[in-house]
Amino acid sequence: MPKTYSYDLRCKVIDAIELDGMRPSEASELFHISRNTIHLWQRLKAETGDLHPKPVHHPGHSHKITDWDKFRAFAHEHRDKTQAQMAQLWDGDISERTISRALQKIGFTRKKTYGYRERDEYKRAEFIERLSTVDPEDIVYADESGMDHRDEYDYAYGPKGERVYALKSGRRSGRVNMIVALRAKQWMAPFTIEGACNRTVFEI
Repeated sequence: MPKTYSYDLRCKVIDAIELDGMRPSEASELFHISRNTIHLWQRLKAETGDLHPKPVHHPGHSHKITDWDKFRAFAHEHRDKTQAQMAQLWDGDISERTISRALQKIGFTRKKTYGYRERDEYKRAEFIERLSTVDPEDIVYADESGMDHRDEYDYAYGPKGERVYALKSGRRSGRVNMIVALRAKQWMAPFTIEGACNRTVFEI
């Protein structure tokens, strides 16, 4: 079950943002609460005028979804949310398990394919065309992978057999990168670095 935060903590977090001018990302780090949770609290206050959590129903209560067209549209709109968050956002008191069963019933499965907001499709096509003229043995493949603090979830929900696309920022903070190159099936120059991988780091 999702963690329940106290009313006092909810008020402190939202007051820090609304009264003290703190950014949600700063409040997330200071209070050790995810950005998505803070967003849900902001939405709850905007809709109800307060931050009291929704009541939790005990097992045995029947809280069903009956309007499937409405739920399908709801699932499409909130496909980036977790099942627990969907249960909080649904217009009616339902459980996370009910959301899970409902997603299965409408054929939505967990998935997500990312692309960068900053990408330039024309430049990508131009690069692929130039690459086709190079001898494969002369091509050096370089890649990086790392860990950072992200606000986006790695998955979303969508109809079975269809991809779910989303955009994320290519700018990172608090990241540890691992970089290595590959040429003719041989590894080249592996190393790690704290911070974002930019042009200066790549050309070292």
